[in-house]
Amino acid sequence: MRFRISLLHAFTLYTIMMSETSSYLQIHPVDNVWVALKNLPGGTLIKHNDDVFELVTPVEAKHKFTISTLNTNDEIYMYGVLVGKASQPIARGAAITVNNVYHASTDFTLGERKTTWEKPDTEEFAKKTFMGYHRSNGEVGTANYWLVIPLVFCENRNVTVLKEALYTRLGFEKPKGYEQEVSDLIEMYKAGKTVEEILSAELQQSSPQQQSFKLFPNIDGVKFLNHELGCGGTRSDSDALCGLLAGYITHPNVAGATVLSLGCQHAQTDILRAEIQKRDPQFNKSLIVLEQQQMGTENKLMKEALRQTFAGLMQANQLQRSPAPLSKLCIGLECGGSDGFSGISANLALGYLSDVMVALGGSIILAEFPELCGVEQDLSDRCLNEPMAQRFMHLMRTYNAQAEAAGSGFYANPSPGNIRDGLITDAIKSAGAAKKGGTSPVTDVLDYPQKVTQPGLNLLCTPGSDVESTTAEVAAGANIVLFTTGLGTPTGNPIVPVIKLSTNTALLNRMPDIIDIDCGPIISGEETIQQTAHRILNYVIEVAGGNIKPKAVLLGQDDFIPWKRGVSL
Repeated sequence: MRFRISLLHAFTLYTIMMSETSSYLQIHPVDNVWVALKNLPGGTLIKHNDDVFELVTPVEAKHKFTISTLNTNDEIYMYGVLVGKASQPIARGAAITVNNVYHASTDFTLGERKTTWEKPDTEEFAKKTFMGYHRSNGEVGTANYWLVIPLVFCENRNVTVLKEALYTRLGFEKPKGYEQEVSDLIEMYKAGKTVEEILSAELQQSSPQQQSFKLFPNIDGVKFLNHELGCGGTRSDSDALCGLLAGYITHPNVAGATVLSLGCQHAQTDILRAEIQKRDPQFNKSLIVLEQQQMGTENKLMKEALRQTFAGLMQANQLQRSPAPLSKLCIGLECGGSDGFSGISANLALGYLSDVMVALGGSIILAEFPELCGVEQDLSDRCLNEPMAQRFMHLMRTYNAQAEAAGSGFYANPSPGNIRDGLITDAIKSAGAAKKGGTSPVTDVLDYPQKVTQPGLNLLCTPGSDVESTTAEVAAGANIVLFTTGLGTPTGNPIVPVIKLSTNTALLNRMPDIIDIDCGPIISGEETIQQTAHRILNYVIEVAGGNIKPKAVLLGQDDFIPWKRGVSL
């Protein structure tokens, strides 16, 4: 059975529930390729309007097939936009692949403003609150962390030594390790077991280590942000690093920070302080900055860092959670390990959630600019004013040109896993990825590593690379990150809860240790997009209030990678 989702009217889209017997899907009325919702063998009958035709090739779930014969260079449409062209003749009812399709997208120009939108019903959430940490500048955190940061990679070792000295002794929860498994292997080796016996042995599962105490109960942890930048690269890279680190230090989830500087690097402490003032002119958090070359011995540096950090933790522990409106949430949207269902389940659910949050006065961050290729016209038209639209278009063109100068444009963004699961061109991937941003007007366009200052939908220039993009969204102010995945991506962030959403139920069943919420019921027809979005938002409220820890937090997935501009897609 065929099922059509029309994107001509956003809320027609949001009110559709897929039939449980649907086996293929037309997303937009002008699309000339459709999506298989399950594996379809060759010969499957497809109904198109009043016509019926057969699939001439098998089509795997998540992949697409043609509904008309295509000649070489004929255009291919999905989501109502150009997503590719035929590289050779393609028969009606054939699967499209990297062997018969190449990337293509429509150019974009400055158009008319299209900023009217139909706000969703927010009655269910209008009076809801979350228990957050209120900061003196009016921002509200969903957690309370202390940071230890190297201003240059030369200080990474010292930061690691501080971590070893502080973490367990303060009673912070240690993520699950595999010490028991290693002990088992050692005992088998001592007992004279052969290589074959060890490879076939069943290892015992380690039990999570239980902490007998937590010295500072109102602090969620001390986080250590090692990186490989700060010197040796371009001055623009070190300046951007200072801006990124300033975003973390001023973040509402952070109570204070200890910064270790060598002294001679490009990323100078005065640059960091200027970036902090730019983001928070009334900055009054505890900030400890220590320079090793100025202080002398490592021993002196480390003792002073420990003493001042401990005093800072004593002060940070005095803050407690209290109610905050949902408008204080700034949600970063991310997708990684995307598949052919991303743009018709999880991303659409986040699109509806984004519209709800905007209507409530909250902030949304849509990033990953390489994955907005092909939908630039829609997003630029939705910008509140022309200068904002021009800024977005300039960032997109400049970024793509830099990527091409380095030997690769946006067209090269899809990974082998993306392609294997149905996203065979960047424009196909982008058309589905952009749905996370919903339908509201764009209230600001930010370049990396700027901070969100406006409520509503913000566009932030970041790479498509998952960790680099998430790292940047948090620096911009996201205090929750919603991360959709179709293939499974084990990543998180040191200071912000990252909630993982599977696009399909099979992924939840295969990797339940990393998935928090399943959006597969949209595909099976068990839930509408609105129902899934409401389920996600209720979960977000519990996470923001500290009542639920997402899997990324429980696993200690503290991934932090600053963007070295112009290198990453």
